[in-house]
Amino acid sequence: MGETFAYKEYLAGLLAGVATVITGHPFDTVKVKGLYRGATSSFVGVAFESSLLFGIYSQTKQSLQGGGQSDVPRPQVIIPSAAYGGAIISFVLCPSELVKCRMQIQGTDSLVPKFSRYSSPLDCALQTMKNEGVTGIFRGGFTTLLRESIGSAVFFSVYEYVRYYMHLQLKPTLSDHSNLIDMGIGIVTGGLSGVAFWSAVLPLDVAKTIIQTAPDKSSTRNPFAVLNSIYCRAGLKGCYTGFGPTIVRAFPANAAAIVTWELAMKMLGDKS
Repeated sequence: MGETFAYKEYLAGLLAGVATVITGHPFDTVKVKGLYRGATSSFVGVAFESSLLFGIYSQTKQSLQGGGQSDVPRPQVIIPSAAYGGAIISFVLCPSELVKCRMQIQGTDSLVPKFSRYSSPLDCALQTMKNEGVTGIFRGGFTTLLRESIGSAVFFSVYEYVRYYMHLQLKPTLSDHSNLIDMGIGIVTGGLSGVAFWSAVLPLDVAKTIIQTAPDKSSTRNPFAVLNSIYCRAGLKGCYTGFGPTIVRAFPANAAAIVTWELAMKMLGDKS
């Protein structure tokens, strides 16, 4: 497996990202816009981000398994592999999401005066670096890292366990309708994993958006302080702003990603 196999996992992840965009885009266009945008899977580089996440997760998981290919999910393998992959992609996601969030709030006249509008995402990135330094583009980086590492650990844990137990239950019928059942399992595991991801980390995403779009650049970057403030003002509901639209998008988008990932891995020669 090792080195010769590595590129296939990244390629399959890239295709999964493309499937996420295709499936999730119609939901994004009808979703509530504004400061508290629900789902933040950035369309800028989403295929690259997905490729990294799935590739790093698979490679790290193989390394931690140490040659043993046990079918039984092991949390001591899944959680660190997923958290590591999530932490790495947070460095890609943070700048692209900062630009996306700042471009979005421009639709609200009261928040952004016309003279300080950005003409394009590139203009937004350049102005941010000019006004806040290179570190400005990584504002909210710690919160993004937390969201992605925790969220990915939840995502892949749900995926691996639900997949394992579904295969266990459906083993007697697998030989008759193998491909169809695999696809069904992929839809269920992917959808539930996506829902679990956002259920676990949406408050961090809400905090990240506030941190990245705060007009006062000296305001706190501590997500827990931001969430405490929201909780005192609006309760748990405030911390889960945009939950409905996010979940509606999360199930089909992640189901498509997992089905595509598994199908691509099969076609590229992974018999497992």
